[in-house]
Amino acid sequence: MAFTVNEINKNPNLLPSITLGYHLYDNCVRLGIAFRAAISLASGTEESFSNLNCTGPPPVIGIVGDPSSTPSIAISNVLGLFRVPIVSHYATCSCLSDRKKYPSFIRTIPSDAFQVQAMVQILRHFGWTWVGLIYNDDDYGIYAAQLFQHEMQLFGYCVAFSEILPHDNNHRDIQYITGVIQASTARVVVAFSFSSFLIPLMEEVVLQNITGRQWIASEAWTTAPVYHTPRFLPILGGTLGIAIRRGEIEGLREFLLRLHPSNDQKNNIVRIFWENMFGCSFEKGGRAIDGEQVKKVCTGQEDLSITETPYTDVSGLRAAYNVYKAVYALAHALHDLMQCEEGRGPFSGNSCADKTNLKPWQLVHYLQKVNFTTGFGDHVSFDKNGDALAIYDVMNWQPSSDGSIRIHTDGQVA
Repeated sequence: MAFTVNEINKNPNLLPSITLGYHLYDNCVRLGIAFRAAISLASGTEESFSNLNCTGPPPVIGIVGDPSSTPSIAISNVLGLFRVPIVSHYATCSCLSDRKKYPSFIRTIPSDAFQVQAMVQILRHFGWTWVGLIYNDDDYGIYAAQLFQHEMQLFGYCVAFSEILPHDNNHRDIQYITGVIQASTARVVVAFSFSSFLIPLMEEVVLQNITGRQWIASEAWTTAPVYHTPRFLPILGGTLGIAIRRGEIEGLREFLLRLHPSNDQKNNIVRIFWENMFGCSFEKGGRAIDGEQVKKVCTGQEDLSITETPYTDVSGLRAAYNVYKAVYALAHALHDLMQCEEGRGPFSGNSCADKTNLKPWQLVHYLQKVNFTTGFGDHVSFDKNGDALAIYDVMNWQPSSDGSIRIHTDGQVA
């Protein structure tokens, strides 16, 4: 997000004479924290660290996030009353397409309604008509499961079993589900789940050595590296998955490599990141770990460019690419609003928005109509429900030379 805002601010053709700012919040994967962050942003009660004198309508013009469906539902239920634009990059629940309930919610990720259709296309292609279904016990999983079962019925296909993953990872429940999988004659299993919720089940599947199943992965776990180890290969090798379209962001890696503790000495998170990345400590004399090992002292001369980590790897941008598009969507909407000519505006009496007293619902109007192309060549616009164009990568999990799992992109489905 920081990279995108900086890129927009340097672009003389987009929002000239206007500088965008931002606040970043970590929801800590907790609904309450996400909700409080959104409310503080919308109300203007958040703490500000900017030394700029900002003018214009307080407090924010739009919110990017939340990445999950349940927090997005909670946030949109409240902020939607005030028509504060919310652009999510990863919340896929089909329920969020309801414009009456969520009038200011937009997303740069397709709705699960499209993902389900894509999955059934794959099933039809291979002639798989008898499948099992596993899903999360949350808005994401429940709505997706309902859509999937409905779509299967439309084509005369059957769901052999439908099981909900326990939130508390209850071992007895996990054993029951693995028993159902093992006993069923269905050899294809579809799973709508976050990778973290699915791990206990997959661990038990490995333990019980349940092989010979064709797994179909939803976008929430199809690229999760936790499953790509050799121990999962006999179980998950050959898995097919739906993935959010991969994108490329020119200049992002160079931006990430400029991160350095000296650039923001008050930001303790950067120092912690640096210490973990290079196995060193900024404390003089190093720091003891577990009472035995002593970390070397961080010199600040460590080089991020020679590291190979998820932080520096920008070859498979999916969620980050959707954030990039979300920020640009807000910027283009604001740009179009600012270009409005009096007497030719979209509001009452052909009026334009008051640029010094902008109302959130006015930006929503323009956001709904944005139409632009990214540097990667992807077209960005939204349908009447605020949903993005549905394009998915189809992933195939194949064995690699070291015995682990390597993901290949087999094609696209829309």
